[in-house]
Amino acid sequence: MTDPSAIVRADGRTPDQLREVTIERGWSAHAEGSALISFGGTKVLCTASFTNGVPRWLTGKGTGWVTAEYSMLPRSTNTRNDRESVKGRIGGRTHEISRLIGRSLRAVIDTKALGENTVVIDCDVLQADGGTRTAAITGAYVALADAVEWARTKKFIGQKSTPLIDTVSAVSVGIIDGTPMLDLAYVEDVRAETDMNVVATGRGLFVEVQGTAEGAPFDRRELDALLDLALGGNADLAALQLAALAAGREAAGA
Repeated sequence: MTDPSAIVRADGRTPDQLREVTIERGWSAHAEGSALISFGGTKVLCTASFTNGVPRWLTGKGTGWVTAEYSMLPRSTNTRNDRESVKGRIGGRTHEISRLIGRSLRAVIDTKALGENTVVIDCDVLQADGGTRTAAITGAYVALADAVEWARTKKFIGQKSTPLIDTVSAVSVGIIDGTPMLDLAYVEDVRAETDMNVVATGRGLFVEVQGTAEGAPFDRRELDALLDLALGGNADLAALQLAALAAGREAAGA
């Protein structure tokens, strides 16, 4: 059996290594929170729009709401795709990913502490090279955190209120030629025998696990190896999120 530590991937990474991840906060001059996140060649712009008030079905209940929308630009891939708005319908994949991002963010927010306020996260894929949903979730958390702090400065939420109870991020894992690998680029994703997206909190708790055997079924040992890889990757992503947010606070303090 091949030693995983001896395997070098097409882009030079080891099996347990993330692609280069960058988080550029405050990319949008207009949104209450924003982040341009890159997972290697995948780039997603995440903006958070804060509104004082909630949907009618939540009015008077003393709780807030966080939701998300996801989309891909026509030339985010190697061939042009028509805009779904032009087609006149939103595709099933888009609905699924939008709901996934919303669920992931709601897993780490105390809606009572948020008060009767709404945050809508828009995740727009500028360039796709695998892992667009995982990059979107990871960047969306940073945009949400900045929107919450914006609301605090505007006194829409209390100064001592703590709506965010943890971080949340996501990463893909898969089995390629029998080897579990972290953070799949597109060329790896299309040939993976098993493909999985794992959403986890900073404390290492699972929010969602989406896994499929594209070829041969996988066993419990392989599942455990993939989950271990994903938790390690998500821990690294959480550290990057916190570092990006801390750098912003230091700059603001300066």
